[in-house]
Amino acid sequence: MKKILLYGIFIFLSFQLIQIDKENPSVDKKIDYNRVTYASPEIQKILKKACYDCHSNEVNYPWYSSIAPISWFIKEHVNQGKEYVNFSEYGKYNRYQKEHINSSLYRVIENKTMPLNSYLWMHKDANLSEKDYILLLNWFRTQCSIKN
Repeated sequence: MKKILLYGIFIFLSFQLIQIDKENPSVDKKIDYNRVTYASPEIQKILKKACYDCHSNEVNYPWYSSIAPISWFIKEHVNQGKEYVNFSEYGKYNRYQKEHINSSLYRVIENKTMPLNSYLWMHKDANLSEKDYILLLNWFRTQCSIKN
């Protein structure tokens, strides 16, 4: 039993040698979603608190993102989130990509599948109120061809 515990500790400590890259790329505010779409301060605030940590180049990595293998899980979520949409690089997308992104954002907000529950466990401030959901739905509807 003692050997198993020692092996477990050794493996856990070995994992700590494999650190994730937490450096954010530089941000050009001229191509940021909020600037390109002329989002209201209220929409900007909601997006910053609930979306930008996984969907932008402004990720705030929490203290526990330095602990492997948790860090690997976080980095994978951030990479996937930025693949889906990177709000910091929104101005680089073409018209069709923007239409698809805004339609998809409308759908995930309508279905309340974002922010992810796993994110909300540790980021209670990212919880969206019913008012936030309604504001985002109305906003994303104006940004794409979805009609009620």
